[in-house]
Amino acid sequence: MRATTNRAYDLSPLYRSFVGLDRMAGLIDAASTQAQNAATYPPYNIVRLSEDAYRIELAVAGFSHDDLSIESEQNRLTITGRIEDKSANDEADYLHRGIAERGFERRFQLADHVVVDTADLANGLLSISLRRELPEALKPRTIAIGGSTGAAASGEKLIAPKTGGKKKAA
Repeated sequence: MRATTNRAYDLSPLYRSFVGLDRMAGLIDAASTQAQNAATYPPYNIVRLSEDAYRIELAVAGFSHDDLSIESEQNRLTITGRIEDKSANDEADYLHRGIAERGFERRFQLADHVVVDTADLANGLLSISLRRELPEALKPRTIAIGGSTGAAASGEKLIAPKTGGKKKAA
């Protein structure tokens, strides 16, 4: 008898990395083993505000506006934090140093037509607003159905009966 294994996949790392692709869960399920050893610094949230609006929140305590940079290129959003090492110039004798003072680079893969709106830094929380902008060519549109201009309006039959030939027995 052959034993089968039941695999349970944790998809949360992929949902954290792909913003705006929540409708494509089937494709994400297929790639669920990709983010096993993802970096965890800095911690962040991804929030869906509406059907076409999202927000990424990063906890960046200790970073100023000048220490952070945000770049959006094609479908990739890159957030970089550079902070100078203060420990060499610091004369304090720390008993415990638990606040991370290191640089980081966090990348997010954005769905097609997702653009960065704004970025705000307040109280150690960097908030980046995103929105999905579908081009007019991709938006659904309603097609009007014509009424009295067709063949049916003029009294002409749309399906003509067969003429000639043999009749079939019922």
